[in-house]
Amino acid sequence: MSARDWQDLRGSVAIAGAATFGCGESPGHDDMSLLAHAAHAAVADAGLSMRDIDGLCTASVSSAMWAMPVIEHLGLNPRHIDGTMLGGSSFIAHLLPAMRALHYGQCNAVLVCYGSAQRTATFGRKEIGLARRHLDPQPYEQPYDPVMPVSAYALAASRHMALYGTTRRQLAEVAVAARAWARLNPEAFLREPLTIDEVLNARMVADPLTVRDCCLVTDGAGALVLVRAERARDLPRPPVYLLGAATAVWHRQISSMPDLTVTAASQSGAEAFAMAGLAPQDIQLLELYDAFTINTLLFLEDLGFCAKGEGGAFVEGGAIAPGGRLPVNTNGGGLSCTHPGMYGIFTLIEAVRQLRGEAGARQVAGVQTALAHGNGGTLSSQATAILGTAAAL
Repeated sequence: MSARDWQDLRGSVAIAGAATFGCGESPGHDDMSLLAHAAHAAVADAGLSMRDIDGLCTASVSSAMWAMPVIEHLGLNPRHIDGTMLGGSSFIAHLLPAMRALHYGQCNAVLVCYGSAQRTATFGRKEIGLARRHLDPQPYEQPYDPVMPVSAYALAASRHMALYGTTRRQLAEVAVAARAWARLNPEAFLREPLTIDEVLNARMVADPLTVRDCCLVTDGAGALVLVRAERARDLPRPPVYLLGAATAVWHRQISSMPDLTVTAASQSGAEAFAMAGLAPQDIQLLELYDAFTINTLLFLEDLGFCAKGEGGAFVEGGAIAPGGRLPVNTNGGGLSCTHPGMYGIFTLIEAVRQLRGEAGARQVAGVQTALAHGNGGTLSSQATAILGTAAAL
């Protein structure tokens, strides 16, 4: 994308509606039911009706053609359709194409939506895992039958520890900080107090990661509505402007990753910052895809908030917890709030709520800029979005 394209798109689109539904346990719902509830809530939040929606972005682990049944179920006739599936980063990756579609008049209102009943559905984690072996072949790894995805992230964590002296206690700081934020969030699935020792002494899943280093498995759905900036200013909610967005993919299998401690977030982040005309020091709030505690350290480093290898030291002493120097994952993240299979859309929703000043007890005072970052696969796909209030334009 040229510098002129960046200049034209920056701030040209705003998020006008946002909603979640069914986060935690939602027996009796399937993926589509959850998605539909969130979609209708987000459209209503934007002050629109489903008749106004003429763009759709969605993805699902359970269906390669997921956009089509969503269109059918919601009764849409979209002129912009994006069903790109990059794992948990998909919904952030959908933003830049949607911005183009809106900016150039292809459509007028884009719905980004996701739903998963992964925790309570009859067709659950075991069946999804078996399906992935056929639909998502990984020939260098599957013959050894690793426990994916946790084995891959444990490998990255072990490498980070070996190279940089990162400790399990520093990883535990990430989980404890996420829980501290979750305790302020009535929507969070886990809200009990959590200590570093409890993380360290929890059941080991894949060395060095215990169960408390790993994300939740929940039900849940989320949705957003994007419109052109000038239209957003006439709608009920304060607009949240998209200032920058970028996606990068370097590999699929963790064994094909060039460096286990450097992710493609270093590319997506740099490109998103360039589009936004901002730098890490300009960002007041981070929403990072924390499928595992190592993710938060890697993304803090790769997005430029600290140097490579310094992520562990950066989070010590509650630095990313409430009252710390940098608010990170203010809803409780995938570690303590919600994680229905793919978490990326929830990073955006929490950023929107914070920028609107709607986050209640966990509200960060005076926030005008936020970064939402998504991850998919085994550190495989990375997507970064930078958002801001009108004051950040």
